[in-house]
Amino acid sequence: MVERVVATPEALALIAQLQAEHGELMFHQSGGCCDNSAANCYLPTDLTIGPYDVKLGEVGGVPFYIGKLQYEYWKHTQLILDVIEGSGGTFSLEGNTGKAFHTRSRLFTDDEWAQIETQVMRDLA
Repeated sequence: MVERVVATPEALALIAQLQAEHGELMFHQSGGCCDNSAANCYLPTDLTIGPYDVKLGEVGGVPFYIGKLQYEYWKHTQLILDVIEGSGGTFSLEGNTGKAFHTRSRLFTDDEWAQIETQVMRDLA
């Protein structure tokens, strides 16, 4: 199965650090700032996920969501959660660590996209 979202070792290490400090987490891909490159990390009680959000998968055991409209633009890409030096988003839990989550992407290959379309059709059946 092709993963729609993956994380670098640096991102997984920061996720583990935040889990140790805060417990259960969730991600939501920002659609309103930072050139849409900021994946914000929240406590599950900090953000309501609704019908306009799409769950792409999990990274480090943490669910990763994206807004449905933004998903339409990015659905042909695999999101790669990474970490950069600097301040995280004001609302994101890593904000005071000196690091920030950053989303990169790559286009799915034709073979990967065919697998994804097959899986979507199975899920709809």
